[in-house]
Amino acid sequence: MSWLDRLIGQKQETAAGSAAVRRIADQLAALPPDEARKLAAFAYLLGRVAYADREITSVESARMEELVAEVGKVPADQAALVVEIAKAQNRLFGHVENFQVSRDLREVAGEAELKRLLDCLFAVSAAEDGISSDEESVVRQIASELGFSHEEYVAARGAWASHRTVLRGLRGDGG
Repeated sequence: MSWLDRLIGQKQETAAGSAAVRRIADQLAALPPDEARKLAAFAYLLGRVAYADREITSVESARMEELVAEVGKVPADQAALVVEIAKAQNRLFGHVENFQVSRDLREVAGEAELKRLLDCLFAVSAAEDGISSDEESVVRQIASELGFSHEEYVAARGAWASHRTVLRGLRGDGG
């Protein structure tokens, strides 16, 4: 059973889990199952990008919470809970769950939702001082897992070019 299944599953399935997992499962249980799965996967993938450098800052967390609330159409406190569990899951199990979460989302999300997610991945990676090469690499990997072509990825990345740290100094503006 994947963490997504555990996260949105029945209360008795999460009884052995942490208090945070139980609270978030309770929160997501109010959503239709497909919407809960999408929201959980969305938050997880945002966390995956934020954790690309093995640290999730408060600025990245705040941006993730804003995006989860906006895209998931959930209250801020619920978004904060979802983000906290997504961050914890990335820290603890990210290397195991990454591809599965992307595949699960690809199965339940529409094309427009996936394109929105790709933009949100760049938004989280740009939340601080710019998009690092590590973050860019993780976004590229997720885009591939979600079925985006290289051209689609490059087009989405183009909107965030001014935030790419790899290009700093090349533009002659110093940053």
